[in-house]
Parts: sequence; C-alpha cells; structure tokens
Amino acid sequence: MSVPVMKIGVVLSTMAMVANWMSQTLPSLVGLNGTLVAPDGTHEKRVSGVFPGEEEEGWSVFTSSSVPDGGCVCTVVAPGNNLCSRDAHSHQTHLLALQMQTISLLIQDVFLGSSRDLQLLQDSEPLLRGVEGRVHTHTLLTPQALQELKGQMSQLLPLLLVTSQYMSRLQTLSLLRDQLLNLSVILSANQEEAGGWSYEELQESAVVLETRLLACMNKLGCGHLTDISAPVTVRVSGSRFGAWMTDGMMLSSDTRVWSMDGYVNGKRVLEFRNMEDFLHGRSLTQHLLPYPWSGTGHVVYNGSLYYNKHHSNILVQYDLRSRQVLQQRTLEGAGSDTFPYSWGGASDIDLMVDEVGLWAVHASLASAGNIQVSRLDPLTLSPLRSWDTGFPKRSAGESFLICGTLYITDSHLSGAKIRFSFSTTSGEYRYTDIPFHNRYAHISMLDYNPRERLLFSWNNGHQVLYNITLVQLV
Repeated sequence: MSVPVMKIGVVLSTMAMVANWMSQTLPSLVGLNGTLVAPDGTHEKRVSGVFPGEEEEGWSVFTSSSVPDGGCVCTVVAPGNNLCSRDAHSHQTHLLALQMQTISLLIQDVFLGSSRDLQLLQDSEPLLRGVEGRVHTHTLLTPQALQELKGQMSQLLPLLLVTSQYMSRLQTLSLLRDQLLNLSVILSANQEEAGGWSYEELQESAVVLETRLLACMNKLGCGHLTDISAPVTVRVSGSRFGAWMTDGMMLSSDTRVWSMDGYVNGKRVLEFRNMEDFLHGRSLTQHLLPYPWSGTGHVVYNGSLYYNKHHSNILVQYDLRSRQVLQQRTLEGAGSDTFPYSWGGASDIDLMVDEVGLWAVHASLASAGNIQVSRLDPLTLSPLRSWDTGFPKRSAGESFLICGTLYITDSHLSGAKIRFSFSTTSGEYRYTDIPFHNRYAHISMLDYNPRERLLFSWNNGHQVLYNITLVQLV
C-alpha cells in the first residue's frame, strides 16, 4: 500500500495556511481565495497549511522539522482524525468482512441445497428398490407392468437434476477454498503492515506530531508585515462603531461569530453559528452581559469574551457557554476615557490576541500617554510583562498585534497607513510605510485573528476582512 508523503515548502501564502471555514466557506462567499506569490528576485518564505492525504486511503500527514534553509519538512504519516472507517487498514478489514459475508452466504446455500437433495434421495430409495425388484423378478414384462415401470422411472428423473446440482456445488466448494486462501493472505499482509500498532497508539502519536507541526508552522509563519490586501466586505450592519470577531485560539474548532454594536454602555452580544449565518444575518442567540462595555477592543479567546467594563480600567472575562463572568481585574495604571485612539470612542483599552496569546494595548500617565503593550494571563488577567512603545496613543488611529509585534496606523480615516511597529521580542521599533485601504472612511475596530490569519475591521457600519502578507528573510 502506498502511504502519502508530503512536504511543506517555504514560499507560501498566509491565507492558504488556514484549514477551516475561512478556506472552506468564506472564499466562495466573499471572494477571498487568492494565493500571494513572492516577487521575483527576493528570498522570502511564507507559510501554508497541511493538506490531507489521499482521501481514499484516509491517512493524514503530521510532522515538524526545520531544515538549514528555513523550510518546514513534513514527512510523517498517521491515521486521520476522523472515524476508523477512513483508516487504510480499516478499509481492508471492511473488504474482508464483505468477503466473509459472501462466503457465509455460499456455505448456507450449499448446506440448504444439499439437505434438500439428501431428502430427495432418501424419499427415492424405496422407489429405486421397487424398480430393482421388479426388474429381477420379471424376465418378460407385460404391457401393464411395463407401463407401471415407466411411471416409476419417471418419478426417478429428478435424480438427474440432483446429480447436476451436486456437480455445481463441487465447483462452489472449490471457489470457497480459493477465497479462504485469499483471505488468509490478506489478513497476514494486513497484520504485517499494521506492525503491531493499535489505532489508539497511532492516533496519540498523531496528536503529538500535530502540536509540534503547529509550533513549527507558527514559527515559520511569523515575519514582518509587508502588505495588506484590499478589503473584502462581509456584511453591512449596525451603527458607525462596533466590533465583530471569531475565536482567536489557535487550536480552536469553534466556528461561531460574534458581533457587538456600539462603543459605549452596550450589553448585547449577538452570536452566529458560523460565518455563513453571519453573512446572512441569521443570529443563533444573544448574550446580555452583566456589565456594559467601553470601546470596541473586545476579543474572544478560548471560548471566553474579554472586554473592558464601562467607564473603568477593569477587564472582564465572560464565558460564552456558561454565560457567567469568570474573572475581573483592574489593569493598573491604564486610563479610562483618558488615552483613547484618535477616533475617541472610549477606546482606552484595546484587547488583542495573536500567536503568542492574550494582550492589552493601553496608555497611562506613567508612560506619558504612550502606548503600552501588556501580555496577560488569560485565566487571571494579570499582566505577565509590559513594554513601552514610545508611540503616543492619541496619535494612533488603530493598532493590532501579529506574532508579538504591534502595528500602528497613523489615522482612522481615509489615507491611513501602517506607520510604526514595535517588537516585543526584541524591544525594537521600526518606522513603516504600508498602505492601508480604508474603503468606508472611518475605522473603529481593527484586530488580527491568528487562527484565520486575517484582519477583522468594523468600518463605518461595514464588517470587513483584510488578507495580510508576512515576509521573513532567509
């Protein structure tokens, strides 16, 4: 049996990396299905996703290993994450079961037919003995006796059919013998190929390898932002200000979408089953938060909504399944209606999620109003570490984090560009000049989703997506 082996290259698109609804449903709905290619003469690497193995064999590829040229090579195979029926050995077992069922039916047919024929022979035995006796006792048969003998002989004619059926069943038995030998060969090969590994053991190894692969791909996928695509409008709804999002947890399989209209004193969160339902405005349910929010810097991470409590510097974690507040904590030093973005809107605290985890972007008197980036513990909401970027918060239109690097726009209006970036890894900043297409002239929310590798934006009542290009020199 051939086992699919696949290698991940180094010049790939960030958009193709997502093997979920963004690569399955949304492209066909809103046209985000292009793959970006590095310009000729450059040495860039971009990351793509893991594509499944051959469907008919039901095997998936999992591995992670870096090579000297910076590539990520994937060469390990294991059963897929779906039901065992898609496993290659399970497919062979299914074929064996069908053959066994066929053999069983043939054996039953031979048995029933032989039983009927045996009964016919037993019933014919007295008739045969009678014919034999009359032949021996009568040297010269009278016409009447001859007629009776012919009648008895006609009753014995079915025995000719029985003889023919016996010949047919001998051929069936020969076929059964060949099929049993074939089954024995297949079972031996199947056992040898399985190598003594159970499905559970292979599946456990696949999970470990998948985790390592994700780490490898994230490492290769993190580079410098060089380009933001033209916007794709997903929906038009709500007021001028608001936020919309999906769960940013990297390993999450949650397809839900959430929408929060307005920037101050709101409590209603609309929940949609998936992106298609959001596209058509078919909400699944709504949440009424126990505390109203401020700003538009809300995020969903690992099934919880994180937001800024109204007119305060208190962070709230709200579980979207239990509908309970799990945690509240004051973000020490962060302002409240003091250091918003240039568009205002009580945007003092902007919560974000990237490949690294949960973050808060804010400013304080201690930082002289400059933007601070704090990495948060998602369970306690305590800051783990903070950085001062040196960029004035009031001069920023919006900002977002990708792979631990903060990118800041110089305006929330038309003509905005990404003018500044700050790396929490190196502690260094860079001045940039990345065009940003603000189609509807007023952005009140701009967030990166690491699971989708897209920018989500609320632009003057329009829910918009942007594709991004990350480049890493090798």
